Amino acid sequence: MKGAGRFFGWAVAIMLVVLPIVGVLQGWFASQHWPVTKLTVQAPFHEVTGPQLRAAVVPQLGKGFFALDLDQVQQAVAAIPWVQSVEARKRWPDSLLLRITEREPFAHWNEHQLISRKGQVFDGGQASVPDSLPQLAGPESQMSEVVAFYVSLQRAFAPSGLKISGVSLSQRGSWTVRTTSGARIEVGSREMARERLHRFLGVYPQLLDQHPEGLAYADLRYTNGFAVRWDTSRTAPSTQSTPHT
Repeated sequence: MKGAGRFFGWAVAIMLVVLPIVGVLQGWFASQHWPVTKLTVQAPFHEVTGPQLRAAVVPQLGKGFFALDLDQVQQAVAAIPWVQSVEARKRWPDSLLLRITEREPFAHWNEHQLISRKGQVFDGGQASVPDSLPQLAGPESQMSEVVAFYVSLQRAFAPSGLKISGVSLSQRGSWTVRTTSGARIEVGSREMARERLHRFLGVYPQLLDQHPEGLAYADLRYTNGFAVRWDTSRTAPSTQSTPHT
């Protein structure tokens, strides 16, 4: 009897191994028997569209529920520009679940791209991003430097009342700053930027007291001072000021 029991145990073990193999060979697990028919996104998204998700996911579903490769699904969905991260899971018997985190735009980059809050450059397509996003520009390899300079300007300019709307770095390494009022400030070379801005911002409040019309242009690239032009569109015409020392 003991021998018969051992034989029965081995028979069951062998059947458990063989049955899945036979099932695959006979098409038990084929896509037509166990198709994935439901796609659920478990997190809100705004810029990622339904057609984009379908285009990424549907080509991965042809193998059926059991053979569906979740890594391939995640790679396909992560290739959508606005997707920051994605987690894919299966739910028996016919569902694919996606948890998507969208990118949060931080700034425009070189007119046609965006920078996310994670510091990644991506193509935002036709998405409607806020007008308040700063306009940053510069050589592709210097993106992190441009972002850092913009962040430092936000702090430096806060007491002056000037609000920065954009920063650009030329191929020659020269900084230009723009304000939300439309003023342009030519700062010049990287090496002198901090010193020149400190000098300008140190006297700007006193100058503004004399010119309530507001700043239109400033050139800080002088050795011992700077030149300014005030916004004449709101007052009587005036000429550009001489350099301030």
